[in-house]
Amino acid sequence: MNAPVVSGHCCRHCGAALSHLFCDLGTSPISNAFIRPENADKAETIYPLRVYVCDACFLVQLPAHTTAADNFHDDYVYFSSTSTSWLAHAKAYCEAMTGRLGLGPQSLVVEIASNDGYLLRNFVADGIPVLGIEPTANTAEVALHDHKVPSLVRFFGRDLAIEMRSKGQLADLLLGNNVLAHVPDINDFVAGLGLALKPSGVITMEFPHLLRLIEGGQFDTIYHEHYSYLSLGVVDRIFAHHGLQVFDVEEIPTHGGSLRIFARHSDDRTSARPAVETLLNEERQKGLLSLVAYASFAERVRESKRGLLAFLIEAKRRGKSIVGYGAAAKGNTLLNYCGVGTDFIDFVVDKAISKQGRLMPGTRIPVRAPEALFEARPDYVLILPWNLRDEIIAQLADVRSWGGQFVTPIPTVEITP
Repeated sequence: MNAPVVSGHCCRHCGAALSHLFCDLGTSPISNAFIRPENADKAETIYPLRVYVCDACFLVQLPAHTTAADNFHDDYVYFSSTSTSWLAHAKAYCEAMTGRLGLGPQSLVVEIASNDGYLLRNFVADGIPVLGIEPTANTAEVALHDHKVPSLVRFFGRDLAIEMRSKGQLADLLLGNNVLAHVPDINDFVAGLGLALKPSGVITMEFPHLLRLIEGGQFDTIYHEHYSYLSLGVVDRIFAHHGLQVFDVEEIPTHGGSLRIFARHSDDRTSARPAVETLLNEERQKGLLSLVAYASFAERVRESKRGLLAFLIEAKRRGKSIVGYGAAAKGNTLLNYCGVGTDFIDFVVDKAISKQGRLMPGTRIPVRAPEALFEARPDYVLILPWNLRDEIIAQLADVRSWGGQFVTPIPTVEITP
């Protein structure tokens, strides 16, 4: 690990001063702040992308240089339904929870960060009452009008939870997929979970697992929307602090390796399932409760950058053309940190209409519809959302017809014919 630095920031959970740098990715614009063509000549605001580990509670975190409103607004470009594999993941979850919890017409399912209704629509189809809480109005509008998912356009926390209690809107199932890492005030958020939950209700939260991020060198999942990088041990501690018990956990493959935790009110004395202690032990054995596990990550990140640049430089010297696939937030972190622009990548294609015609933040690489890739017939397709690698390669099988190859950049460059 680099020598301790004086950051002037405090831990968002325990309040201790942050002095240990986990990873420094320089400066970057907000990862989902795609640029409209008419703003191409305007300057962008950039922020530090320096991640710290708290040596008191071991929460890995990015200081809040941006507000939640900076990241989640009415021109938000990420629509969850774009990914077919994510839709399948959501449907399987709904089926499992309906059976496990005995959900029916008498139940209420509340999702925080419900986006475009990608998940709750499955419960709606089964006649189970739902409520979506989503701060981006453009995605919430799609949820309501296309999928009949009632949605509150609000940020979630204590205040909203108190309002929900006053209206009798307490959840039998309260869920959030990839939202726990996105909140600048994690104490306010988790306290709100307890307030919005029925006495016998269950919370599920999915989030990328810090241990897998470290093991897989997944530095590109660091961006300003992600304020926290979470282990089970840290989440267990934060939930306990707010009167909630993590009683079960599942390891799932999404986003390079995630956790799905199950929590309830702490006054429910039912024993936690063995999976919780098993995973807590693994985290302890691999050093997540000391600074040891975090020591070598920064150098591994720098080596990943060198490897990608070496590949791109050699490919361009050989006259090869390169097109990116997937204008993902993680791709923007990768490209900005590595200094990769249109000198290496001609353009990026993405299925999301909301991103097409815009420019990637920072690098100003144009985003086009997927059809443009087949017109250009590049030698290499650089897959930026590498967590969807298999899905993307299957969709783009025709790339092989002209001898095109697929490249994934994390943790090291891998070329797939």
